[in-house]
Amino acid sequence: MKFRLGMFVNPYAGLGGSVALKGSDGVAEQALALGAVPKAHLRMAEALKVLLPHKDKIQILTASGEMGESVAKELGFDIELIYQTSHLPTSSDTHQVVETLNQTDIDLLLFAGGDGTARDVYSVVDDSKPVLGVPAGVKIHSGVYGVTPKASGLVVKMLLEGELVSLMHADVMDIDESAFREGRVKAKRYGEMLVPAEPRYVQAVKMGGKEVDELVLADIAADVIENMEDELFIMGSGSTVAFVMETLGVENTLLGVDLIQHESLLASDLTAQKLLTLTENQATKLVITLIGGQGHILGRGNQQLCSELIQRIGKENIIILATKTKLKALEGRPLIVDSGDPELDKELSGYYPITTGYHDSVMYQVAAPDELENEI
Repeated sequence: MKFRLGMFVNPYAGLGGSVALKGSDGVAEQALALGAVPKAHLRMAEALKVLLPHKDKIQILTASGEMGESVAKELGFDIELIYQTSHLPTSSDTHQVVETLNQTDIDLLLFAGGDGTARDVYSVVDDSKPVLGVPAGVKIHSGVYGVTPKASGLVVKMLLEGELVSLMHADVMDIDESAFREGRVKAKRYGEMLVPAEPRYVQAVKMGGKEVDELVLADIAADVIENMEDELFIMGSGSTVAFVMETLGVENTLLGVDLIQHESLLASDLTAQKLLTLTENQATKLVITLIGGQGHILGRGNQQLCSELIQRIGKENIIILATKTKLKALEGRPLIVDSGDPELDKELSGYYPITTGYHDSVMYQVAAPDELENEI
């Protein structure tokens, strides 16, 4: 008997990231008009490629076109179409796909999207059916996703190879995107879904909240500012980088990407294309931090930092900031780079000095998604 994999893609997941819209809910058409390119199907492809050695054991039940059929057919999987759409997919289509899969005998529901997609699935899915998300959105707060697309595929691979994979209920979280675009994070828990409990590959719920000991952040900021010279500095998203900007006395886009030089703001809330234009032929450094509880430094919430830009900047010009508390919370798990370019991710992997205070740093591992497979 074949493994029956229910699968669908939210083709517009993540569209808002590269064009600085901080999300895709309700702004897909605007994002497309600004030049955003759909990539959710590529994220699903990364997950499904892990399963190719077991292709003959799998039947994929999916929706037509870009909602799943195209990517599964391109990789040569056995497909059963369970839903047909002739228009641009909406959350209503997600509901109908999941409702249809609810009525079929599937072993796992695999979907590509972000927190909005997870909410849509949660609102419909039968609580007895295990689900797993392939991260493709701008914001991924929910605990139902793999740490990377490939990690999601590895969990399914473990099931196919008969490994013992426990099930657990994980939180479905989402934020108010309107508030998010204004720099305010208002996260809300909507409920739980049943997911494969493999801690190496399935992420924790994003940790939020203000750093209790602001003296630590002040020390980190002082170290960064002391070492600023004539280069351009791209300041990534997150509260730790925001504290540096606050110390400089310049406006900050908490959930966006800004550009400074000589300790002054040059441009704020930049898109991927604008960053490429403004940094062309300019010595540039990148200041980023990690997502608490998850460890991502590239590929989550900062899709404006495209692979072309990262290659131009160079590994040696990436400055990573983190409190030791956040690093310890990872319990030895590496920081993750998931730029969408596997070769670049490999180049970026290795051990980095992480700025943890004033003249204080620690060495910590940064890993590419492909390296997760070596842990099996």
